[in-house]
Amino acid sequence: MNEPAIDIVGVEKAYRFFHLSNISLRLEPGQIMGFVGPNGAGKSTTIRILMGMIRPDRGDVRVLGHQVPRDQAIAKREVGYVSDDMRLYGSQTLAWHMDWVAPIYPGWDAAYATALLKRFHLHPAQTIKALSHGERVKATLLLVLARRPRLLLLDEPTTGLDPVARHEILAELMDVVRDERRAILFSSHNTQDVEQISDVITFLDRGRILESSDTATFIDRWRRVHLDVPAQVTLPDAAGVTETQRNGRVAVVTTSAYTPDLDSVYTQAGATVQDVQRMTLEEIFVATVMHNRREVAS
Repeated sequence: MNEPAIDIVGVEKAYRFFHLSNISLRLEPGQIMGFVGPNGAGKSTTIRILMGMIRPDRGDVRVLGHQVPRDQAIAKREVGYVSDDMRLYGSQTLAWHMDWVAPIYPGWDAAYATALLKRFHLHPAQTIKALSHGERVKATLLLVLARRPRLLLLDEPTTGLDPVARHEILAELMDVVRDERRAILFSSHNTQDVEQISDVITFLDRGRILESSDTATFIDRWRRVHLDVPAQVTLPDAAGVTETQRNGRVAVVTTSAYTPDLDSVYTQAGATVQDVQRMTLEEIFVATVMHNRREVAS
């Protein structure tokens, strides 16, 4: 049986104004995990711990079966890391970068690199400083993808990209995990991208994991229930309700545990169900974060 691509248990990291608290994650080969959180939630800190760039205060970190940071040099041979602040040599060409990277990594696939040049519409003779922002991102991804790493750690790779460039990159990432030995951790606050490609979704806010589960199942649990509620009717408490907004006879209930039985609960209380709406991942993310913050504040 293959070991998990990522296995983090009870990781903590404290700074003066920020605390990464009790982080536990597991990513299996063949999966893409969407790692979603607001700016400052701890996404980059977690990824840097996985890369051995930051040492956790406590907890166990294993990447491709290797303990990090102790065995990070071995693990990194098969890990590709991309962040939005990575820099290439501006005065050098993309071809120069490819020739520089290829001999370092035995898994370098020259044929795949050539195919990526075509798919990403890149020209190897161009200097890095002559590339647009989107082209630089694609060039960086090419240098990582052509190594055929077993694990990709992507920290906000689509930030600032136009829709076409994002589509090209997301399509390539989905192609990567057709090889079921490989896995991707995809950090972003762009929930549309995450919803499109992720098998597993993890929400992070203020250094804490709020949710980590199968994406499709998780999204399917959430609904907004629109009710007509007579003045004398009190809505009963129901499991999974994260928010109830009421304005006169109109009430909107947000729930993370919807079943058709919930309609009956409100009907029996004297309310009328007007509509039941599915929610986008962005709406679910905002509802989850705000519910958690209200609970912490109360």
